[in-house]
Amino acid sequence: MRLKNLREDNDITQLSIAKFLNCKQNTYQQYESGKRSIPLEALIKLAVFYNTSVDYLLELTDKEEPYPRRA
Repeated sequence: MRLKNLREDNDITQLSIAKFLNCKQNTYQQYESGKRSIPLEALIKLAVFYNTSVDYLLELTDKEEPYPRRA
């Protein structure tokens, strides 16, 4: 996943993202390292936060742009 790169590129700490997701820092670290599966709700929140798609976070596409939102 691209979570670590996006976080570091935006100069954000793991603790800040963990607070945003309402989880502990070590839990978020496990999401980044792939030791723990990230819940779908958290994945969606991160895609919105980074203004990208879930597919981009999961490395299913190299396009950073988010999909158009439903009206």
